[in-house]
Amino acid sequence: MKTATKEKAIVKKNRKTLQGVVTSDKMAKTIVVSVTRFVKHPKYQKFVKISKKYKAHDENNEHKVGDKVTIEECRPISKDKTFTVVK
Repeated sequence: MKTATKEKAIVKKNRKTLQGVVTSDKMAKTIVVSVTRFVKHPKYQKFVKISKKYKAHDENNEHKVGDKVTIEECRPISKDKTFTVVK
């Protein structure tokens, strides 16, 4: 019985982790994080910078605009929030 509980504890779901910059902290317990990535254009073979904004849960309102943060995917907290701040 002990081995079954150990196996359950070891198995952890793969969660996305993204790094970005805080662009807004005006909401209560929520920050907006802009994540930038480089993608190769299919026709012109040039790398293009693409950025996307994610809303992340910040329990203590610690992070301010301009901070670099790491966010991790979690269960849906609200309609738009599915990430939490790791560090």
